[in-house]
Amino acid sequence: MLTYPTIDPVAISLGPLQVHWYGLMYLLAFLCAWGLATYRSKQRGWTPEMVSDLIFYGALGVVLGGRLGYVFFYGFDQFLANPLWLFQVWTGGMSFHGGFLGVMFAMLLWCKKYSMTWFQTLDFIAPCVPTGLMFGRIGNFIGGELYGRQVTDPNFALGMIFPTDPLQLVRHPSQLYQALCEGLILFLVLWFFSMKPRPRFAVSALFLIGYGIARFVVEFFREPDNGQLFIGWMSKGQFLTVPMILIGMWMMWYAYQKKIYDWGPLKNS
Repeated sequence: MLTYPTIDPVAISLGPLQVHWYGLMYLLAFLCAWGLATYRSKQRGWTPEMVSDLIFYGALGVVLGGRLGYVFFYGFDQFLANPLWLFQVWTGGMSFHGGFLGVMFAMLLWCKKYSMTWFQTLDFIAPCVPTGLMFGRIGNFIGGELYGRQVTDPNFALGMIFPTDPLQLVRHPSQLYQALCEGLILFLVLWFFSMKPRPRFAVSALFLIGYGIARFVVEFFREPDNGQLFIGWMSKGQFLTVPMILIGMWMMWYAYQKKIYDWGPLKNS
């Protein structure tokens, strides 16, 4: 069994100002996305202003959509009891699916400003997203939240006891599983797939399929939200990923049927 590395959730304390690790992880996520997007923009002739605006719009979509998604998908009862809880973002509580919807809406606004097509933009930004997911899950781990399900064998090599767990059970470090699968591995797959020109919709489709499968599998090792499964054996997180996988599969088929290229030697005029 591993020992949980107890870390002060406050990374930097300057008098009354406190910077939490969770916030630093978001900062690293946005900086990493900006760097990756800047590198990718060189293949397409996008200006630094376009990239900066893209990350700014995306950050707003992640934060606003992620918080609203968490409140309405997972904590609506708590919101009804205390509506101000919606604004207490420093306490944690962000939903990937809410952030995903928020980013898609933000990209619509960015596309309107720069006269780009929506999926042309989504294909561009998709490989820059998984590193942000990785940093977010590391933030969850440091905060001792969203931990894994109980491990029946206390001698399980990767099991650990989280100090935030009121039951003090040996559990899977599912946040690290998610950081690896939804973050690092998905990033590498998307990055190398998108290094060559792909038909429009293909990169976005691979993101939906890859994230959906990774999230669905790892959810088996994660404690269900509110401690309850959503439908029988399926958690709410798994239920929300099923449409992503199905839509992604259809999009991949559609992409190679239409063969619309936005950059590279096969670019459609």
